[in-house]
Amino acid sequence: MDFSLNEFQSMMRDSAARFIKEKYGFAARRQLVASEQGYSEENWALFAELGWLALPVAEAYGGLGGDLVDTMVLQLELGKGLVVEPYFSTVLLSSGLIQRLGGEVQKLDLLSRVISGKLKLAFAYAESHFSYDVSQTAATANLVGDHYVINGHKAVVLGAKTADRILVCARTPGGISVFLVDPEQPGVRLRSFVTNHGYQAAELILEQVEVGREAMLGDSNDSLPAINIVLDHGIVALCAEAVGAMEKLVNTTTEYVKTREQFGQKIGHFQVLQHRLVDMFIEYEQSKSMLYFAAMQLAQEGLESRRAASMLKVKIGSSSRFIGQQAIQLHGGMGMTDELDVGHYFKHMTAINCLLGSRDYHLQRLVDGFGS
Repeated sequence: MDFSLNEFQSMMRDSAARFIKEKYGFAARRQLVASEQGYSEENWALFAELGWLALPVAEAYGGLGGDLVDTMVLQLELGKGLVVEPYFSTVLLSSGLIQRLGGEVQKLDLLSRVISGKLKLAFAYAESHFSYDVSQTAATANLVGDHYVINGHKAVVLGAKTADRILVCARTPGGISVFLVDPEQPGVRLRSFVTNHGYQAAELILEQVEVGREAMLGDSNDSLPAINIVLDHGIVALCAEAVGAMEKLVNTTTEYVKTREQFGQKIGHFQVLQHRLVDMFIEYEQSKSMLYFAAMQLAQEGLESRRAASMLKVKIGSSSRFIGQQAIQLHGGMGMTDELDVGHYFKHMTAINCLLGSRDYHLQRLVDGFGS
């Protein structure tokens, strides 16, 4: 099977690699994480200029019409730089939902503003009693006259602090729907925090929040199938970030053992450490292969694609933990310091394991046969 990149994908990869090299060094990234906003508006405007914000959006709405593999190629590079801008929450999750659920007026309005960099979005789906299964949503949206009243609590909403609108999953009498909510309107409260891997997130509390009928994405009260597809596509995007981080750790660790001396010689000469590096490389290559397989499977959608998403999450969860642990051990005590990027890559991969369902969750989902 041909895994080579086409011209468009190569161009996207090269532009991202150049951006990481020139503008996103580890020191610059640490400054962004420590800032009040948690990312750079200048970088976000550059993302729009480079076409990254338009990548997965259909051409009919002003986008580039990129597919899941195109997105994966970009995410691989962003993972190498530990990019903290809200690309995943705004472009990959929220824009994906709008394209699948929104009416034509909503798509034309919202997607054009996302592409231009003028609209940032967050997707609030997780709740404290479940980590991934949106069918367990407890937040409610009841129709009262000509508007909906939303009540509920959402956990770990990535990008909520700086989002212009939040897409909220809520249970209606007909099923589960998605509503556009202004974070500044009455009844909406955010408890912002920084995640362990440096991303902005928040708890979202909604108390008697009133929104018009037009706030619902589309006119469907049964949005769960579309939500599940978007979240499974999100798994591929997240895992691509993790594979990019794995590649960075494998290369960084290999270079380190070539220069670090102990007992009068480079530690890379020790056979037992060479074996560890080979094991790290094998885990990385297997993860990359699984990523490509899952991306192609999910393009078809359906039950087999859902299985592929869970298989990918299980593999990435196991491999990222192994590679991260080995990288830190081979760097010795300095591998645990905040000043070295190794520990930050490990934390990022660990956080990815917790997002959109952990390794253990997806392993159990495979064992249970998705409820079949």
